[in-house]
Amino acid sequence: MKADRLLSILLLLQTRGRVPAGELAERLEVSTRTVYRDIESLSASGVPVYAERGRHGGIALLPGFRTDVTGLTTDEARALFILAAQGAHAALGLDEALGSALRKVMAALPAPHRPAAELAGSRILVDPDRWMGGPRPAVDLGILHTAVFTDLRLRIRYRHSGETRLRTYTVDPYGLVAKAGTWYLVADRRGRPQLFRADRVASATLTDVPVRRRAGVALAEVWQQLRRQVEDRPADVRVTARIRRDRLDLAVRILGGALTGPPRTGDGEDTGNGEDASDEAGAGGGEDAGNEAGTGNGKGTGNDWATLDLAYPVLPAVRQLLQFGDSLEVLAPPEARQVMAEAAAALTTVYAADAPSA
Repeated sequence: MKADRLLSILLLLQTRGRVPAGELAERLEVSTRTVYRDIESLSASGVPVYAERGRHGGIALLPGFRTDVTGLTTDEARALFILAAQGAHAALGLDEALGSALRKVMAALPAPHRPAAELAGSRILVDPDRWMGGPRPAVDLGILHTAVFTDLRLRIRYRHSGETRLRTYTVDPYGLVAKAGTWYLVADRRGRPQLFRADRVASATLTDVPVRRRAGVALAEVWQQLRRQVEDRPADVRVTARIRRDRLDLAVRILGGALTGPPRTGDGEDTGNGEDASDEAGAGGGEDAGNEAGTGNGKGTGNDWATLDLAYPVLPAVRQLLQFGDSLEVLAPPEARQVMAEAAAALTTVYAADAPSA
């Protein structure tokens, strides 16, 4: 609608100052000609807007002009109040600021939009944490947060996964990312992007050296690159296993990224992606894999089992499947079955002294 477009132009000019007509046209997905017609409409309605020609020209508002109109639609208001449920603000110390901001937005909203905004905040809840994630180590984002916003280089002492000793790095931060309840520092080290879990940063110190980011590269771009590196790691070890049908949903949730396709059942249909933990919560369930696994007797018909196709980066990683006890059997390749047999034998040795006498 033209009214929405005029308001968008007005708010963009208030936020950005002088903006080229071509950029406005691209943002609003209209022609430059339409933008100039909209500017004429704004001017005719009393808005002090003008255009400057030339290489550094553009469209701008007269200095000092502001409007208090929010321009929020009902859906936009709903979106803001659902945002309040994200939870990331608490880790950044912005919970109170968010609450205050939303109260101000509510006061500025047109009266017809307020009920919808209030309802969205009370009816939609976004919980970013995974089911049964366990206790998380305390994370102090203070220095990391400061480094991101002051554009200074950061010196960190960091512990990599599987290591006990700390390493010291000087990094150029792009920003902080919260994913599934875990915070990450995204930074360049020696000009190459790297991901650092905030809960493994033992200490962080700001330097007085300005940050040296790669020109024209933004946080979102670096994050996507690092995310692809994590998710697209080679997984050349292909494994076929079978699992009892009554453990299938649990296996799908736990094995997640190791699955290369939907489980195959004996009744000619693929299963879905597994039910979520809400099936177990409040229904007397909620047991973990250790409690649910190991209850089978090694017998059953073909319909009692589903087939899983999995991929792992290295052969020893198949030991992840031990948690399902005798509810899961690796079928192929033989090398994977050998790894499972050796691991099971090692466990038997550990607990041999506690085994009941025959």
